[in-house]
This record gives sequence, C-alpha cells and structure tokens, in this order.
Amino acid sequence: MKLERLLLACMLVVTVVIPLEACGSSTNDEYHIIVAVSAGGDHTVGLRSNGTVVATGRNDYGQCEVSGWADVKAVSAGSWHTVGLRADGTVVATGQNRYGECNVSEWSGVIAVSAADNYTVGLLADGTVVATGWNLNGECDVSSWEGIVAVAAWNDHTVGLRIDGTVVATGSNEYGQCDVTDWSGIKAVTAGYQCTIGLRTDGTCIAIGWNYFGECDVEGWNGIIAIISGVHTVGLRADGTCIATGSNRYGQCDIEGWSGITAISAHGSITVGLCSDGTVVAVGDNSYGLLDVVDW
Repeated sequence: MKLERLLLACMLVVTVVIPLEACGSSTNDEYHIIVAVSAGGDHTVGLRSNGTVVATGRNDYGQCEVSGWADVKAVSAGSWHTVGLRADGTVVATGQNRYGECNVSEWSGVIAVSAADNYTVGLLADGTVVATGWNLNGECDVSSWEGIVAVAAWNDHTVGLRIDGTVVATGSNEYGQCDVTDWSGIKAVTAGYQCTIGLRTDGTCIAIGWNYFGECDVEGWNGIIAIISGVHTVGLRADGTCIATGSNRYGQCDIEGWSGITAISAHGSITVGLCSDGTVVAVGDNSYGLLDVVDW
C-alpha cells in the first residue's frame, strides 16, 4: 500500500461509479455520438463521430483544450497532454510540452498515435515509427523499427506489434517489461506501468513485467478482443462484457456489470468504456472530474 500511495500521491481519493444505465440511453444524433475514448492521467478524452473532440478532467497544462479540433479520427491521452490524429495523417497535440511531447506538427503519413507520460509515439503508413519527448530510458528509440502495425506507450517503455505477430519493445526494462522477443501469434499489445500485455489471436493473453498489484494475472482470460493496461489491466470480451485485474484502490476494476461495450481505455486510477450506442461509462477516481462523461 505504501508503494501504491506513492504512485498516486497527487490524487485526492474520491471514488465515483458512473451509473451503468448510461449504456443504451443515448440522446445524441448519429453525427455527434462518441466513437472512441482515451483515459489519461487526470483527464479523459472522447472522439465524436463528426471528427470533433471532447475532454473532461484536469486542465492545468491545457490538456483538455480540444474544442477547436476537427477532422480527427483517433485520440490518445497521456498523463498531461492529449494527441489527436487527423484524417489526413497529420497530428495535433495540446498540453504539457516540457520535453517536446507535443512537437508533432510536422508529422505526416501517420495512421496511429500513442501518448505516454511525457512522450508521444506515431505509427506511419509504411510501418515505421516516430517518437518525440522524454527519452531517458530509450523509450523513443524506435527509428529502426519496421513492419509495425500497432504501437503502445505508457510510462517509460514503448511496444510495437509487427505484421507477423511478433513484438518489439524499447525503454526501461527494470522489471522485464521489454522481454517480449519470444512472443508470437499476437494481435494487439498494450504498455502498462512497468508491464506489457499481449493479446493472442486465439483470444487469450500474455503478460510480463511488474506485477505488484496483479496487473499481469491474465493467463486465465479467454474470448478477449481488446486489452488496455495501466496499474491495472482490462480486457474486453467478444460478448461486450469486461474483465479486470490489478490495483482496485479507486474501484477502477469494478466493471463486472458492464455490457454492450465496444471499446475500453484505462490509466492509473480509472477505467472507461464505450457503449455500442455511443455513450460512455467510467469508474475510478474522480478527483478532477475525469469521470464526468455521462453527458457526452
């Protein structure tokens, strides 16, 4: 518990569960429903079907100043910055830029983005990868990667999924979180706090790295179609239900009753789910209003 308090020391302990009845209660028209969500350190971001973006939560670095964005097709929330991928393959960012994590204006040909604590990673259409920001542990050393189809970044390591189902990683390896060279048959990856989780093509999962809270206890999972990790790990099942393991200090793993979920996102103390009707549900720490998503 001492270690967990240190990790989340800056967060006021306020646990809020957004009512599950929010699923199936959308009043938005088809052009403004939420089609993607991303949970950051103290803020949550939603992408609308019309390419605009909404955000809620802490905004001391301007990480929620996304109201002017347009033609966006993907979003990723870091700890203190937010990144948006435009339909034309260019990228926009807002929030803390102390380490150059928002210096993405010259990127082009990008097909996916991942915002970490203090850096940003972009996947290019040709299967190569670009990165900008904090690089103390080599987390941005991705220039030699090729044949990549997905990227994931979180605290201080970056993971790439190759087209052949193998995995590459760079950055801090203090807990073995980058020891993924022998993985195969992988179709999705996620980088958590000092851990890496992989989703196999058969719907099972594999994990390596720091397991202090049980965030790597995923070996028994099956029927999974999407994964996300932080200090806890969340899996989305094919039937629209979810499963979680790891730290639950703020109730971020209390998702057993969710249904009709089409996408998931998580960070250190929250879990967010996108419902099939475009509404959003969330559980965890609401210190800064990052769970205030019921009106999206």
